[in-house]
Amino acid sequence: MIYSLYIINKSGGLIYQSDFHTGLNQLSSNEYLVLAGTFHGVHALTSQISPIPNSKGITSLETNQFKLTCFQTLTGIKFLLVSDNNQTNLNLITKRVYELYGDYVLKNPFYTPEMPIRCELFDINLNQLLK
Repeated sequence: MIYSLYIINKSGGLIYQSDFHTGLNQLSSNEYLVLAGTFHGVHALTSQISPIPNSKGITSLETNQFKLTCFQTLTGIKFLLVSDNNQTNLNLITKRVYELYGDYVLKNPFYTPEMPIRCELFDINLNQLLK
């Protein structure tokens, strides 16, 4: 089960957030921004301190209650999926979300890159994929 999706721009700003199941603890809009900025910073630090050359930073984080999976594009956009621990194929799902982002957001002539995403077709297709 996928709980939430966050899309973070290359500067660490939250440009998209959506919850896919009811009953989740709701954060304020400011808390979502802090969460995105914090993850962006931790991701950058882990890629720098890794003993492996050209490390991509955190790609997944697992707790007793949930999994967080990150897919970073070549342009620095990060797609974060929060799911339950039993969810499989998270790398494939994040790549499919990236394809939807390309099809419905980047190809939208009214979208300005790095800005918050407001695209109804993107929302509809994400809901079909993740619910």
